[in-house]
Amino acid sequence: MAKWGQGDPRWIVEERADATNVNNWHWTERDATSWSKRKLKEVLEGLVVEGEAGRCEIGDLKHVEGEASCNSRKGKLIFFYEWNLRLSWKGTVKESGEKHKGSVEIPNLSEENEVDDTEINVSKKKGEGDVLKELMRTEGTTKVREALRDYLKALKTEFTLGMILPTKAAAVGQDLATERKPSGSPVQDSVTPQALDMVGVKIPTVRIHMREVFNSPADELYSIFTKKELVQKFSKCPAVIEAEKGGKLQMFEGCVSGEYTELVPSQRLVLKWRCRSWPEEHYATVALTFQDLAAQSELELECKGVPVSHEESTRQCWKKQYFEEIHLLLQQSKDNME
Repeated sequence: MAKWGQGDPRWIVEERADATNVNNWHWTERDATSWSKRKLKEVLEGLVVEGEAGRCEIGDLKHVEGEASCNSRKGKLIFFYEWNLRLSWKGTVKESGEKHKGSVEIPNLSEENEVDDTEINVSKKKGEGDVLKELMRTEGTTKVREALRDYLKALKTEFTLGMILPTKAAAVGQDLATERKPSGSPVQDSVTPQALDMVGVKIPTVRIHMREVFNSPADELYSIFTKKELVQKFSKCPAVIEAEKGGKLQMFEGCVSGEYTELVPSQRLVLKWRCRSWPEEHYATVALTFQDLAAQSELELECKGVPVSHEESTRQCWKKQYFEEIHLLLQQSKDNME
């Protein structure tokens, strides 16, 4: 094996976090569809368009169809995206105070066309108010194009963080941590890039934030995460559950492991938590907060330190393997009682 700084970089397995596919020389693909849908809503919804004719505001992203991905090959990133979008808008005529509604359609946002060449169609419901339609067709279209550029810029920067990993030499003295301000619009899941120190190389990481409401009181939901028999019921696998400070956690046939670091009965759990596919010895910090809502309870999850390349799979793990299975367990318990 070649030493550091010697030989063909395609085949040198450097002392780094992933230990395979060094510098992503071989073809790798990362799905950007879910991330893109959130980002498109963030940059488009709430845009305000003002002019002499009046004031308009873009509302909900009513229709979003398509996909996006980022591929890495020989240290280069290649983007594919194709979207069909439809937005609503509403406005008020300055002189008369009349209110009107309409829609904005973007039938083909793709890498094949520049944003300036992308077709944007503005329509309005029947009636007067053509001055607002013209305002949206001119100033509004300009604002929408700016928002689409923001999406594409984020796709090529925020989303791709960590896809081309630094060599050890490049990582010396370089801080990969970045800050992303949370969106002004409330969303269920949010992501904030961070970085954690590791041996040799800093790993770009993200913070995942999720909320879920369950049909059970908080103390019962807390027990599902701390009692071995209940954990094994919803996970459908043998588990190691030592629900005390410093106690071990192992689930899903070893695919998830960790340690309990803080326990406040019926209120809060904090875990050192990792997936087996993550870089060796790398753990995230998972905080689970339980809040009673009458006969229901809300679970707030904050997972800090998730490797950026495992962002979507980690979110899906919590959604599919934890939340959905716990919902099924609670429903089965209810059915048995009836």
